[in-house]
Amino acid sequence: MVAMENSAEQLRDIAVDIARGAAQKIRTRRDELGDIHQHSETKSSLVDPVTVVDTLAEEYICGELEKLRPHDGIIGEEGTERPSRSGISWIIDPIDGTVNFLYGIPHYAVSIAAACDGEVIAGVVVDVTSDAVYHAIEQGGAYKTTPTTTVRLRCHEPADLARSLVATGFGYTATRRAEQVKILVQLLPEIRDIRREGSAALDFCSLAEGRVDAYYEHGINCWDYAAGSLIAAEAGAVVTTPPLSVSGREGNVVWAASPVIAQAFSERLEAIGAMTPMRP
Repeated sequence: MVAMENSAEQLRDIAVDIARGAAQKIRTRRDELGDIHQHSETKSSLVDPVTVVDTLAEEYICGELEKLRPHDGIIGEEGTERPSRSGISWIIDPIDGTVNFLYGIPHYAVSIAAACDGEVIAGVVVDVTSDAVYHAIEQGGAYKTTPTTTVRLRCHEPADLARSLVATGFGYTATRRAEQVKILVQLLPEIRDIRREGSAALDFCSLAEGRVDAYYEHGINCWDYAAGSLIAAEAGAVVTTPPLSVSGREGNVVWAASPVIAQAFSERLEAIGAMTPMRP
């Protein structure tokens, strides 16, 4: 049971305010810097970038949480880590879709989730370029808020797997990408089509609002899926993720689907070997 001061509603509202503030800082700093390629480095591989704006956004988010929730834990993609003394931990991706951000493709997000004793109870994803806010609390539904409206999200219900649009993503190592292509080649003939848009957080939100029917990806980390997976689940999707403590290096599959195709989708993933952890 979550204590009153740790209510999911309160944590969601904090996450919304901070995520929107971070999104504004990202937009402003990108305009100031111009060519972001000149302000980026690499992380796990030559094709895995991090920019000064990722770091700035994480510092802003963590600073705001420190002021408001100094006893909470933090897990941030760009290296921030603090143990929890309250039972609440924040899971942060300051820019999910950094490659898109780097190239000026308008599809990247701020993702913030709050977890209580290892279970996500509130999640917020802000589409930076549109300022749309996707948000959910455990057992409270999923919503999308724009400057003019708030609507409840529900998954699309495709007729069958063959008429389903599926989102996915690829890893940053050549070995994992080669394995992912093998899976894709087997899956593609069985579905309507594939979308690879470059942000796991927004892929989950697309599933929640019916713009895709399913999503799968190997080897992503908790900051990639914590907020988005709750939003998709609260919109009615069947969602399967590893425990938050499991590193993406383990190569586990994260998958989610509209309930009407979830069984068929999981069976197909199993048949083509996609449920097996994938080496780095």
